[in-house]
Amino acid sequence: EDVAKLTYYGLYALQHRGQEAAGIAVSDGRRTVVFKDLGLVSQVFDEQVLSSLRGHLAIGHVRYSTTGSTTWENAQPTFRTTATGSGLVLGHNGNLVNTAELREEVSALSGRQDTRRGEVQASTDSDLVCELLAATAADIGVEEAAMRLLPRLRGAFSLAFADEQTLYAARDRHGVRPLVLGRLERGWVVASETAALDIVGASMVREVEPGELLAIDADGIRSSRFAAAEPKGCVFEYVYLARPDTTISGRGVHAARVEIGRRLAKEHPADADLVIPVPESGTPAAVGYAEASGIPYGLGLVKNSYVGRTFIQPSQTIRQLGIRLKLNPLREIVDGRRLVIVDDSIVRGNTQRALVRMLREAGAREVHVRISSPPVAWPCFYGIDFASRAELLANGLSTEEICRSIEADSLGYVSLEGLVEATTVPMAQLCRACFDGVYPVELPESAHLG
Repeated sequence: EDVAKLTYYGLYALQHRGQEAAGIAVSDGRRTVVFKDLGLVSQVFDEQVLSSLRGHLAIGHVRYSTTGSTTWENAQPTFRTTATGSGLVLGHNGNLVNTAELREEVSALSGRQDTRRGEVQASTDSDLVCELLAATAADIGVEEAAMRLLPRLRGAFSLAFADEQTLYAARDRHGVRPLVLGRLERGWVVASETAALDIVGASMVREVEPGELLAIDADGIRSSRFAAAEPKGCVFEYVYLARPDTTISGRGVHAARVEIGRRLAKEHPADADLVIPVPESGTPAAVGYAEASGIPYGLGLVKNSYVGRTFIQPSQTIRQLGIRLKLNPLREIVDGRRLVIVDDSIVRGNTQRALVRMLREAGAREVHVRISSPPVAWPCFYGIDFASRAELLANGLSTEEICRSIEADSLGYVSLEGLVEATTVPMAQLCRACFDGVYPVELPESAHLG
């Protein structure tokens, strides 16, 4: 199979998960070639690059940084050479919380052997994991090295890594970030979302279990357990992160979002003429809200689909400009109407404040904001960049105060219970830390927090 092309298409399906950098590593059984750069999948790869990446085993990655700056070095897959001269590549989704501890281990190693010419350039947890795997793989093999290292990683990780012959996939014991296994006619695929399996024509086999390590080579697929499963899937995947055409834990994300909208309408009804979504992530919930409330659904905002997620843009000024770049009201639909506007979350409040203002300028009589997640009041340490508590609008402000801050006529959030019920996953099996401050993986003291 042309694995580079398949990986390229798979990354296209996962572009929403990261827009800072993209990379593909390919092995032909003898050597591994990595091509990566800053930018979108379509900017980094072209026909010429893809045709030069020949092999039967590949790993692709799109980056959205939670640790480490946006530099070429920090783009993934990361690559290391082991002491025996074989290559090791790794792609990581998630965020570790014991990075300081791992960095000390790497520093101790660099004194002992020349894996990195004695210097640690890595500024990401992914680099450290790759470094530690490569350091021990020469003596005991990649699989055994992984079985020893993975139980020591604390935090959220879905990993894909490979040497020249074998592809490995691993998911942390809590399964915070999604990871699925798919079957091709002549091979296997592991991906962050089922949507990526669909695009390459792979059939979904199952989810990679929390605490499981898969090894896939010429002989087929092997499974080992490095930790007992304690499921704590990220509830925010259902709200915002995952594509609507993805399935997580047997539940379609689109269906979950529509159901969240229905619950939102029951919990926070509004007297209005029209329900409009903030496209795209607010759309399914707006459909559910309109359905349950009996208020007509309409499109009042037009989205420029060539602009990335404002949530992911690094600086505040770009974020504020980004909202205008991204959304514009349809005056003839909005003018003179009382609107319910449905969005997925309020993080810093910038998007909603600008939207309410834009809709009023376009003639809206009333603007009632409805949010298909509870208030985000706590930072995420498992792979979503919510920044510090100080930046989160819901930290320390009541719903009434937030409503005044974004200048809406009314504001309602879906309850945590309503959100969790819509996912059909038991509350005890979900990580809800950004909403309730209960962190499933113990965090080190703030000085050492990655």
